[in-house]
Amino acid sequence: MNKVQIFQDKQVRTHWDAEREEWYFSVVDVVGALTDSPDPRNYWKVLKHRLKKEGNQSVTNCNQLKMVSSDGKSYKTDVADTKQLLRIIQSIPSPKAEPFKQWLAQVGAERLDEIADPEKAIVRGADFYRAKGYSEGWINQRLQSIEMRKELTDEWKARGIDQERDYAILTNEMTRAWSGLTVRDYKEVKGLKKENLRDNMTNLELVLNMLAEVTTTAISRSRQPETFDESRNIAIEGGNVAGSARREIEQRTGQPVVSALNATDKLALDTSIDSMD
Repeated sequence: MNKVQIFQDKQVRTHWDAEREEWYFSVVDVVGALTDSPDPRNYWKVLKHRLKKEGNQSVTNCNQLKMVSSDGKSYKTDVADTKQLLRIIQSIPSPKAEPFKQWLAQVGAERLDEIADPEKAIVRGADFYRAKGYSEGWINQRLQSIEMRKELTDEWKARGIDQERDYAILTNEMTRAWSGLTVRDYKEVKGLKKENLRDNMTNLELVLNMLAEVTTTAISRSRQPETFDESRNIAIEGGNVAGSARREIEQRTGQPVVSALNATDKLALDTSIDSMD
């Protein structure tokens, strides 16, 4: 899916890759927006050559996608994902790029603070959600879910699983077992793309997701699986426990647990508020 977005008052062509759940941006368009260069293509060509000489292969090995040009025809052009784009912006000596560089420096400093004192991450997370307009009840559930997720990933690491791709596979199996939907299908129900699924769950959905994760963690610690397939089966088992709870709740309430609600209506995500209306 191709779109045009406004960036520094300039149009930037973008592409949403549903398979990878990743936005890609036209590098030439971003360079043109940040530099006011009369020839953004040549500017990017020179910059890419310099970055290659510096050894930044991960940045310069950009994919190419067909995008509609100003003449109405589609041509292949270099595109960058978010991580690549931020690195490219760091290398552009332009006053327009300075706010982005300052933001990156601030994010880096905050991350180092959180590594030294993890409690700061919790406080910062709560403040972030408050600023976004979530209810206190929902925030409490979300912070607990973050802790449960960390315990699960720590357990997976202890079993020799340390790749993001493998985490995604296990999470997908667990989510499908408790909700009846893959992560991608779940996001589609809620109208999401890159957004974090948990940030768009009702607190009831969060509780059941936590039940799946806590159960998976407990079973894994008990059995100490030695292979990825064993861990995948345990993830399904943990999800099934929460799935049984979901079906029981749905039978008693007559309402589906999985909801199309998302963070566009943050207060509605707190089902305890709904119950008091």
